Amino acid sequence: MQVYGINVLKELDKKRIKKVYTSRDEVIEYCKNNKISYEYMDNFHLNKFSSGNHQGVIIDIYDYEYYSLKDVEGDFLVCLDHLEDPHNFGAIIRSAVGAGIKTIIIPKDRSVKVTDTVVKTSVGMINHIKIVMVSNIAEALKKLKKDGYFVYAADMEGIDYKQVDYSGKKVLVIGNEGEGISRLVKEVSDTLVKIPLDSKCESLNASVAAGILIYAMRG
Repeated sequence: MQVYGINVLKELDKKRIKKVYTSRDEVIEYCKNNKISYEYMDNFHLNKFSSGNHQGVIIDIYDYEYYSLKDVEGDFLVCLDHLEDPHNFGAIIRSAVGAGIKTIIIPKDRSVKVTDTVVKTSVGMINHIKIVMVSNIAEALKKLKKDGYFVYAADMEGIDYKQVDYSGKKVLVIGNEGEGISRLVKEVSDTLVKIPLDSKCESLNASVAAGILIYAMRG
């Protein structure tokens, strides 16, 4: 997997880095100081090597190793119910890390995975959070409820998010960009919450909605 940019490089777990290709002296110095394998490559060849906005830095990293449900950490979790857009995923990771959340749960099938776009959009914040992959979101939520978590799902049929008490252990579920929360996940959820919108606006981008709810629920 390839990711790009000096900020991403500095946030990456160095154990995940295979090699850095760069045209920038300061990046070469950083690699030397941190014992990271690197190769000088001018921008002409970097452009041929990758179509991304590399900023003079291309980082070859090992594929992401997902966590399991037993690795869940923290009293506030985020669960993504078949999200598809990697930019949304990366933005949600960034918001979650900013709020101190330590775990995001995603399904194995029909869902966005950790890609170079996700890593880039998160600005390297993916290295500060666990991405847990499960076979079935609804079943995973049932197990978490047995462990004392209260499940809140974002849905326009819910109640105003400002009118809800978010004390205690909790999970925020964000649905698919087009279809929202799936029926089975909705049935498992304890409370549906919504962000009231002006009649001229049908819905918010998934990552925007997630950001609003994450910080509201954090308190």
